[in-house]
Amino acid sequence: MKQPIAGVAPPDVEEVEMMTVWPSHAAYALGRFLGGLYEIGGRGVCTPGKLIVLLSIPGQLKLYFYKAVFGSRYRLTNRRVVIQKNLTGTDGPSVNLDGFDTIDVEVQPGQAWYHAGDLVFRSGPTETFRLEGVSRPETFRRTCLKAHLSYVGVKEACEREAALV
Repeated sequence: MKQPIAGVAPPDVEEVEMMTVWPSHAAYALGRFLGGLYEIGGRGVCTPGKLIVLLSIPGQLKLYFYKAVFGSRYRLTNRRVVIQKNLTGTDGPSVNLDGFDTIDVEVQPGQAWYHAGDLVFRSGPTETFRLEGVSRPETFRRTCLKAHLSYVGVKEACEREAALV
C-alpha cells in the first residue's frame, strides 16, 4: 500500500519518492555556453545579452523539448539519489543515502544566469556522485542532506538496538 506522505515508509520495506527535480539547460554544454552569452551586460535596457536571449529562443525551445523526451531527471527516495533516464524513468547512476556526508554546490561558467549549479556529493574529500545543472540547487541540496541525516540516524539506531539484543 502506498504511503499517504511521501518518504514515510521504512527503506527496507519500500522505496518511496521524496522529491524529483529536472536539470536545467545549464546541465548541457550548449546551455552553459548560451548562459555565458546571456550574462553579457551593457548600458541601457537593450544589452547584448538580452538581444542574444531573444535571438536564441527557437533553439532554446528545441533544447527544452529534446530534454523533455530524451533527457533525465534527478530523483530522491528514502534509499538513494538516482538519475533517471528519459520518459520511461529507467534508473541510471545512483548513490545511497549513506554514501556521502556532504554536498557542495559548484556553479560552472554559464550556469549563474539559469540560477543553477552542480551538486557534488562527497564522502570525506572523495567525490562519490554529481548532479549537473540542478535548477535552484540549494533547495534540493538541503532536502538530500535531511534525508541523509534521517537515513543514517535510523540505520545507526537499528544497529545499536541489534547489538543490545
